[in-house]
Amino acid sequence: MSDSFPLQNVPLFRGLEEGEMQSVLQCLSANVRDYTKGETIFHPGCPVKEVGLVLEGQVHLVKEDRWGNTALLSTIPPGELFGESYACAGAPLPLRATAAECCRILFLNMGKMLTTCSPTCRFHARLLENLLSILAGKNLFLAQKADILAQRTVREKLLNYLYYQSQMHNSSCFTIPLNRQQLADYLSVDRSSMTVELGKLSKEGVLKVERNKFELL
Repeated sequence: MSDSFPLQNVPLFRGLEEGEMQSVLQCLSANVRDYTKGETIFHPGCPVKEVGLVLEGQVHLVKEDRWGNTALLSTIPPGELFGESYACAGAPLPLRATAAECCRILFLNMGKMLTTCSPTCRFHARLLENLLSILAGKNLFLAQKADILAQRTVREKLLNYLYYQSQMHNSSCFTIPLNRQQLADYLSVDRSSMTVELGKLSKEGVLKVERNKFELL
């Protein structure tokens, strides 16, 4: 894992000393698996017992309906977790987790994370504090997405999404982690309609856009 995302920079392990890391990984039955682009990591309907931590690449969380239509719910970059809410609840995953590109994933046993192994195991308390903070952050993210999808028009959805991205990057210039089709799926809109609206916003001087790079004017 030497070329992967540094574990000491992972929010889940915040506050842990470098010498404790190996003990943490052993305690949580950590194991690393590699995936090729497009390969399924978690199947919909399957119970989740492990939480995934992206070390390399990106993971897409995709919702599929019975007619084969898909909606991109989230993109998980290196250093972030996925599947943690369902692993905590022991519930089946209602979506598909796929490798957006070649990925390396570290899996951690959630049952062992939620159960302290001994009274002297101080890092378990720290892990639980960090996990609670991560879950709270994910809830805020879902609230933002609900606000975006609640907008009535493609234009309003686009602008709300871009304003949230601007706030997250603390800059009017930023790069989003999605291509055009992925952005349309995320916003649950038609790609061609979204492309037309981007062109209008650019002509009106509301924004500048080059591929996935944006500047709000």
